Amino acid sequence: MEISPVPFFNQEDCSNFYSFFQDFDTSFLADSYPQKRQKVEYCEDEIVTDPQASVKEILCSFLSFENNPDQESQNPSMGDAEKSGSKRPRGEGDSSSDDSASNPSPTGHRRLWVKDRSKAWWEQCNSPDFPESEFRNAFRMSKSTFNMICEELDSAVNKKDTMLRQAIPVRQRVAVCVNRLATGDPLRVVSKRFGLGISTCHKLVLEVCSAIKTVLMPKYIQWPDENQIKEVKSAFGQISGISDVGGTIYTTHVPIIAPKNSVAAYFNKRHTERNQKTSYSITVQGVVNPQGLFTDVSIGWPGSMPDDKVLEKSALYKRASTGLLRDVRVVGNAGYPLMDWLLVPYTHQNLTWTQHAFNGKIEETQRVAKEAFMRMKARWSCLQKRTEVKLQDLPAVLGACCVLHNICEMRNEAMDEMLRFELFDDEMVAENCVRSVGAMRARDHIAHNLLHRSSHVGS
Repeated sequence: MEISPVPFFNQEDCSNFYSFFQDFDTSFLADSYPQKRQKVEYCEDEIVTDPQASVKEILCSFLSFENNPDQESQNPSMGDAEKSGSKRPRGEGDSSSDDSASNPSPTGHRRLWVKDRSKAWWEQCNSPDFPESEFRNAFRMSKSTFNMICEELDSAVNKKDTMLRQAIPVRQRVAVCVNRLATGDPLRVVSKRFGLGISTCHKLVLEVCSAIKTVLMPKYIQWPDENQIKEVKSAFGQISGISDVGGTIYTTHVPIIAPKNSVAAYFNKRHTERNQKTSYSITVQGVVNPQGLFTDVSIGWPGSMPDDKVLEKSALYKRASTGLLRDVRVVGNAGYPLMDWLLVPYTHQNLTWTQHAFNGKIEETQRVAKEAFMRMKARWSCLQKRTEVKLQDLPAVLGACCVLHNICEMRNEAMDEMLRFELFDDEMVAENCVRSVGAMRARDHIAHNLLHRSSHVGS
């Protein structure tokens, strides 16, 4: 006795049922199956599933398998898909069409497909023969620095292969993120370079940035210890002549797309008035050492918040308020208030010669911080334009830029002079510009000593 593949239907019932089902709902089954059968498409970055398509294929398999067991060899839709070259079965190479002809699947057709994207650009960049200059242009760092970052992030970003697909290698994951930060190009452009889906690239950027912030930030952004602070004070003393300076502070704005919530909080009024174009931003506050390295950062406060308010929200302010910055001064611009540990220029009218000279020294010290922020924004071009990243994910991206800046500076990575640009951050004098009478006296004393020392040296 021959057993039918569908025991509850004989061949005549199958034909009647198929005809009845077409009349009952022609939108449910494709006409003239299997020539116009709908496939379930599998993409690199996402799986597109259609419940109706899945049921449709099951029913059609039942109806067609008895009539023709060798369905795959006579299925025009399968042949067209494999001849097109635009898609290939997952897990097989370019010769999959030959293999599939000789080894038909049990169900008579394949149901998982992957788009065939070109990875030629990345394979060329990943080659040992790729020129160092072109690699720097694409990633803003040398191959050795890039390899070091990949090694340190390996355990955090490495993924295992699955039955459906092979995991993207660590080097390619890091490369997608660094290239996106360096060029600031849209995700659709980056995805074409690496032969990946747009959503896959977006996910990789966020994952790698989060890993950089978690794994590398505690290592590469640190407040100087007791031995380091002595060297920092000595270096700043040679720059400005002011003693006990442990860092210089600056706040920059990063443009963003207008958020859906709290729009007014992120509205950058000063930038809008100057450019005559509505602008929204978030802030990045950083303390910089004499070598231009960040030793403290505070990221993500709304762009409408002035510099002194951003400072009050930062962990640096809390540490200083508890006395942890004893015998250390931080130099800021007029946007910050004068405090016992924070030294800022004179802002009132009709300054004396002593006060003018003091402001000049403060400006020289502040230039170190401004140059550091300029190099960071020039090196990571994503900071110069409104980004596609959601507001809640931006702190991780900006933190990663600060960490990568420090790594490049520590390893003496030269920055192309063509990338330099003028840093625009409108300063506004703090409302309560003096917070301590003792700080006023200390500033007057420092200004007097600077003028006396310079006149003594000149004579």
